[in-house]
Amino acid sequence: MIINGREFEVLISREDIRNRVVRMAREINRDYSDKNPLFLVILKGAFIFAADFIREVRIPSEIAFMRLGSYEGMHSTGKVKSWMDPEEDPEGRHVIILEDIVDTGRTLSHLLKSFEHLGAHSIEIATLLFKDLPVERDFIPRYIGFRIPDRFVVGYGLDYDGTGRNLKDIYQIT
Repeated sequence: MIINGREFEVLISREDIRNRVVRMAREINRDYSDKNPLFLVILKGAFIFAADFIREVRIPSEIAFMRLGSYEGMHSTGKVKSWMDPEEDPEGRHVIILEDIVDTGRTLSHLLKSFEHLGAHSIEIATLLFKDLPVERDFIPRYIGFRIPDRFVVGYGLDYDGTGRNLKDIYQIT
């Protein structure tokens, strides 16, 4: 497949994504059965993952949205930008951040520090994709869909300069 002049190939099929999202939701249903978590979706990339995931959640919960980012094109800028803060107050809540991908961890480190100061009872991360990079992160997501190599990926909400979010599979650059 060609996207913005670059060639991509399937890394994770839609069937594998679907199966893993269902299993992740079941884990959280079990772990948070009596906690009424607040799911915090990081836009734009996690919106498709979050929609599929939330439809599998069977416990009382709420959902909020934030828009953060640090990418331009295929590279991280190293700076976290925030365009939208959640309306729900995390104080005393069990917060589960729904993220599309964790690579360097800069965006989530920034967010975790912010939420710790706002008095969240607990904060966990559920990410669809996790890159095993040789970088030091001050967190490890509790719920990981897939561990992937350090390749640029697109599809299922992830984009390349705004293109490819609608793809049902996840593709890697060749």
